[in-house]
Amino acid sequence: MSVPERLPAGLARRIALAAQGFADPRPSADVGTRQLRRVTERLAVVQIDSVNVLSRSHYLPYFSRLGDYPRAALDDLTARRHAVFEYWAHEASFLPVRLQPQLRWRMAAAEQQAWGNMVRLQRDRPGFVAEVLERVRTEGPLKAGDLLEGPRERSGEMWDWHAGKVALEWLFFTGAVTATHRTTSFEKVYDLTERVLPAAVLRTPTPDPADAVRELVRVASRALGVATERDLRDYFRLTPAAARAAIEELADAGELVPVDVAGWGSPAWLDPGARRPRWIRARALLSPFDSLVWERPRVERIFGFRYRLEIYTPAAKRVHGYYVLPFLLGDRLVARADLKADRQAGVLRVQAVHGEEGIQRPVVAEALAEELRLMADWLQLDDVVVTGAGDLAADLLGASRAVRADLGA
Repeated sequence: MSVPERLPAGLARRIALAAQGFADPRPSADVGTRQLRRVTERLAVVQIDSVNVLSRSHYLPYFSRLGDYPRAALDDLTARRHAVFEYWAHEASFLPVRLQPQLRWRMAAAEQQAWGNMVRLQRDRPGFVAEVLERVRTEGPLKAGDLLEGPRERSGEMWDWHAGKVALEWLFFTGAVTATHRTTSFEKVYDLTERVLPAAVLRTPTPDPADAVRELVRVASRALGVATERDLRDYFRLTPAAARAAIEELADAGELVPVDVAGWGSPAWLDPGARRPRWIRARALLSPFDSLVWERPRVERIFGFRYRLEIYTPAAKRVHGYYVLPFLLGDRLVARADLKADRQAGVLRVQAVHGEEGIQRPVVAEALAEELRLMADWLQLDDVVVTGAGDLAADLLGASRAVRADLGA
């Protein structure tokens, strides 16, 4: 193995940002399917989350990279064209449909990974999963709630609903069914996989598990640019042993290059095709589940930015807020904003906003105000309201007024 190249921390940061799509300027014309496909291919994994205080999380990475775009166009890719499919990757995620064969080993291994309520269901109601599969086959797409109906239900009890949901999720995990779409309330609709995925994908031979894992590590390295072993395996939640073997094979083939990044304290690997930009001129609010920031140790290592999601922290103990988005400006994470889309009032509420130490506060506030205005327009909200909480709130309030005045509001 060659002697690791020494990478300055700033260059590694720019490489990582470029790999995630932040070295490219946002489109100047209307965004359509082509740009959405490109982001999906670049990221490979777009995490799903049901929290809707601002927006469903999977919409946000596209906004961060492309700016204003029609969310219906993304729905078209996921729910109608099925260019994207849903499965357990990092967590529940949308992925390019071409990666489905690379995850079949995980589907096949499901029997060894059964969760407790599935074990109990198989024990207490043998044959029920097969019954549910047959209902999907004969009746067409089903939601878990649909299994509350019919003669097999016992009135007033929740066990049968729970059993139906468990059975559908088990079939989803094993690949027998997949999600055809989600309802407006984000409920998953299941159908037979062969009725949802494109025929070309279904015809693709199933790779050997080791080959599939190697491809997933390859995909992760391109999405990350530069990464430690932990970063690479975390992207698709691979086991340490399997990921390590794949990394060694890719390194031997020259598809991963060993590097020593200043200040990282861990060996790292560089995608040899990664861009090395001299600067990054990005401006973006990031979902807590964005692939740039979802692994908190990596965020701290690259950006010196300690980030924790406080949704499940009691309100009195929260430091920065409930649904806090990091703000990227240039190649730095410079602030964080607790945001809420108040749809009834028609406003984007900035419930708290905090700046990082050493920032140029007027510059950051002005850029953040412009990005918040863009987000409000994208979410079809009339205004941005800053409540005054947080050390950057006063600067942001003044900058927001200036943006509003420029727009003639």
